[in-house]
Amino acid sequence: MGLLDSFEKGLERALNSAFAKTFRSGVQPVEVAAALRSELDAKAAVVSRDRILAPNTFEVRLAPADEERMRSLGTTLDDELHRLVDAHAKAQGFSFAGPVTIDIRADDQLATGTLRVQSRTAAGEVAWRGVVEIAGKRHPLVKSRTVIGRGSDADITIPDAGTSRRHVEILWDGERAMVRDMKSTNGTTLDGRPVTEAPLAPDSVVRIGHTDIVFRVVAQATPPRPPAPDATRAFGYGGTP
Repeated sequence: MGLLDSFEKGLERALNSAFAKTFRSGVQPVEVAAALRSELDAKAAVVSRDRILAPNTFEVRLAPADEERMRSLGTTLDDELHRLVDAHAKAQGFSFAGPVTIDIRADDQLATGTLRVQSRTAAGEVAWRGVVEIAGKRHPLVKSRTVIGRGSDADITIPDAGTSRRHVEILWDGERAMVRDMKSTNGTTLDGRPVTEAPLAPDSVVRIGHTDIVFRVVAQATPPRPPAPDATRAFGYGGTP
């Protein structure tokens, strides 16, 4: 199964079937993914024997109706597109000059069902953000102390009867993270080992009840204002140039 196939199946699981039907007359989310993958392949440049540089800043332009449908998906689509770009770059041996940004905008000059991708390479400035992933959903750690449990008073509430109301807390200071069990009934494990308090490394897995909590540190870019984009490709249905 190719990367695009994996993406499409993952996206279909994230969206309910009734909502997905609204895309039949316009650009499909998977077409945006295909356009980004094609842009990566077309614009990757060999800069040394050990480095192939790919664009890391993308602007996807859609007809207003298509852009509105995409925007209604919220962070689900954004997260899936970033995962696809990262996975495809890794599979192809591409590297980036900075963190990947994907901006989706409306363009009155485009007809419904078409899209245009502009890309460039930008170093920019990088800020690192701590997040936790639970059941495929990403939750930014916006406070220094984030409580997770099944209670409504938790910062992140999970529907797991095997967890306490305030089961565990994640501490994040912008650079380092720690997990701390809050005297829960069933305890907490970190990468399979019982813990009461321990440092959290990126991609480590905290388990409470029947729920896995994956801690990640992701890049958030503040790119400089670009000159005119250095690459433009237009696509119609199915991502065909």
